Amino acid sequence: MANTNIKEVGVIGLGLMGSSIVAAMLMSGYKVIALAPLPADMEKAPGHIAHALQESFKQGIHSHDVDELLQNIVYTSNYADLHNSMLILECVIENVDIKRQVYALIEAVVTQETIITTNTSAIPITILQETLEHPQRFLGMHWAEPAFTTPFLEIICGPQTELSIGETLYAIAETWGKEPTLLRKDIRGFITNRLMYAMYREGFNLVENGYASIEDVDRACRNDAGHWMSFCGLFRYMDLTGLQAYYHVMKDLFPTLSNQTTTPQLIENIAQQGGNGITNGLGFYKYTKEEAAEWERAFEEFSYDINNLSRKYPVNLVEQRLKNKQ
Repeated sequence: MANTNIKEVGVIGLGLMGSSIVAAMLMSGYKVIALAPLPADMEKAPGHIAHALQESFKQGIHSHDVDELLQNIVYTSNYADLHNSMLILECVIENVDIKRQVYALIEAVVTQETIITTNTSAIPITILQETLEHPQRFLGMHWAEPAFTTPFLEIICGPQTELSIGETLYAIAETWGKEPTLLRKDIRGFITNRLMYAMYREGFNLVENGYASIEDVDRACRNDAGHWMSFCGLFRYMDLTGLQAYYHVMKDLFPTLSNQTTTPQLIENIAQQGGNGITNGLGFYKYTKEEAAEWERAFEEFSYDINNLSRKYPVNLVEQRLKNKQ
C-alpha cells in the first residue's frame, strides 16, 4: 500500500521541466530534495525555481511567502539525501538506459514504501518497470510545462503497478490543484501525446505536400481548437456542437488522413542541423535572440492567463452549478 502521509518529495533532474515540478511541489507545501545529476542544472535551477515562485505569487497562483518556500528546498547531487522522501519524481533525459541507472540509485537509498514515478512523455512504463526491484510501486507521471500553472497531469500504471497506488496518487494530485487522468493500462504515448502527435503528423502532411504553410497550420490550430480545448475535450465538444455532423464527416475524411509511420522530412532536416527552436534560434521559424526572449516571456504570460481562465471552467463545472442551485 502507498504511504499517503507524504511530507517530503524528491525531484531528480533539474532542467526546465524538473525545476518547474520543484516549484509546483513547494507551492503544494512539501519539503523538496532537488537532485541535479548534471552540474549545469545546479547552476541554472535555483534561478528558474525562484522566478517561478515569485511570478506565481504575483499572479495569485499561491499566497505563500516566497523566502519561506525557498527554505524548504535542499539542492544535492547525492542520492543518499533521498532516504526520507516518500515520493520520487524522476524527470531526467528521455533515455531508457539512463533512467534505469537512476532507478537503481534511487532504490538503493529509499524505503520499499516510497512511490517512484517517471516524467516520461512516451516511453512505456512497461519497459522502464522491468529492471526495478520493487516494480509494484513504480508509475508514470506525465507533467506539462509549466507544472505549476496547468491542471494537466497523467498518471500511468504499468502492468506490475499496484492499482491502489495509482488511485492514491490520483487523489493526492487533486490536492495539488490538478485535474489528473489515470491510465490503468500502459500504452506508448499515453493519452495526450497520442492525440497531439496524430495532429502533428497531419500538420506535417499538409505542409510537406503543399496544401498549407507552417504559418497557416499554426493559425488554424490557434483559432479553432486553440479556443475550445481549454473549455472541454474532444468528445464533449462534439456533444456541444452536434454529434451527427462529425459522424457524417468522419466517413469521408478519415480515409484521407495521413497514416505515415516515418519521421517527417521537414523536422528531420531541422533536427539534423541542430535546430532546437527558441533555444538556439533555429526551428520551424527562425529567431533572433531578442525574438526568442520575447516569445519566452509571452509564453509565460499566456500560461498564467490561460490558467486563470481555465480555472473558471473546471472539469466538474456543470456538476457544481447544479449542486449550487439545489
